[in-house]
Amino acid sequence: MNTTSNPRSITVPQQKIPLLLEADIVVVGGGTTGPFAAISAARRGKKVVMIERFGSLGGNLTLGLNTKPSGALIGGLPLEIWNLARSTGGAGADYMAMSKTGGVKIASPCDPEIMKILLTRLCVESGVQILFETFVSAPVVEDGSITGVIIESKAGRQFISAKVVIDCSADADIAVQAKVPFVMGAGDSDATMQPVSMYYTMNGVDVKRLAEWARTCDDIPARAIPDNDKDLQYGLWLTGFNGMLRQFEADTGTSLQRDNITLKTANGLMYINATRVLGVDIFSPVEFTAAIVECYRQIEAVSEFLRTRVPGFEQAHIGQIAPVLGVRETRHIRGEYTLTGPDALEGKRFEDSIAADASALDIHDPKGGDVDFRGMQPYEIPYGCLVPLGVEQLLVAGRCISADHTAHARSRNMPACMATGQAAGIAAAVALDEGVSVRDVPVRMVQEVLRSIGMPLHAEEIFS
Repeated sequence: MNTTSNPRSITVPQQKIPLLLEADIVVVGGGTTGPFAAISAARRGKKVVMIERFGSLGGNLTLGLNTKPSGALIGGLPLEIWNLARSTGGAGADYMAMSKTGGVKIASPCDPEIMKILLTRLCVESGVQILFETFVSAPVVEDGSITGVIIESKAGRQFISAKVVIDCSADADIAVQAKVPFVMGAGDSDATMQPVSMYYTMNGVDVKRLAEWARTCDDIPARAIPDNDKDLQYGLWLTGFNGMLRQFEADTGTSLQRDNITLKTANGLMYINATRVLGVDIFSPVEFTAAIVECYRQIEAVSEFLRTRVPGFEQAHIGQIAPVLGVRETRHIRGEYTLTGPDALEGKRFEDSIAADASALDIHDPKGGDVDFRGMQPYEIPYGCLVPLGVEQLLVAGRCISADHTAHARSRNMPACMATGQAAGIAAAVALDEGVSVRDVPVRMVQEVLRSIGMPLHAEEIFS
């Protein structure tokens, strides 16, 4: 390496990179979106390689301990997997959560460990080649078309060729390196983005005592409290505690950084969403690390609040802290169509819709205010949001699709991420079958496949 020309950088010599695998479709990321793309494509007979930087699938759903989609799973592969989880004791029944603006139908949380196993099993059964503990460092673009990706692992740097690449990295990592245009956050001068958080669990919670107390507490405006003890396993969801948190901060001098907290059960274990760090540049390893450290501090403080102020937590202690930071928003690619706030809030109809979604509007105030969580009428996601400008044979799925800051507050939720992953996998397979680019794929044919697996495409088809 040459380090003399510029003391702030180094020059790496050219390297001959060996070919590891040849694929029809490469899926980058095995989080909440990637497995749905990979399975959907593999079930249509394509050779699919999915690359995941961690050692398990599910991302924020499993590793991140989030466990619960902020909306209902209404068809297709997402509902298939949730029903499979229910059959193994890994999820409960859907429930209606009451919010400040009315009811929101929400899919039951899942047991994250069971879900890791189920996602992996379905991938393997479908013929997906998974590469765990592998990082995708760059796309390979030739004559304006993506032809594969460069990976890094303990084996060193290798190349995987592909006819189509689906970027399910959540942050549009591959798309951006392929020179796809994008905006950061709200696209304003401050690049306003929703804050990051970190989930954790507490053991030793008396869930029945907590539920009985919560029924009479007026400081929990958003809630789902089952009528029987059995349903407490997966059905307790409480969001609020605003006044109690402010009083705790005043009494102790502790700064919690967040106006409310959310408690929910999954397989009888208590999952807690109570941390917040504002203004984090997740692409800076220094800032990213500082955010994790700050979340640890907040977890200690919140746990003390719960033990001393909330009935049912008297004997509780920290169980598991998520090994990954929960990131809500970063880049939004620019695609053939950009979903707007009015589109998502008013339920605009699209002829090229590849998913109808009933997720809540879920905005964590970038400036530190309260969470805006509202149930709303269903909306539609058009195929154009998955097709990036500037490069061929690339699709993008998950929370980094082409959407503005407000629309993203719905499309970032797990049901939408799963649905866009599913649609991208099917579209890639159909394009290869038809011998056309993913930009020119007959959307009608993609829609036919989606309908055949029970996926609603238009808002009026949901809950009808």
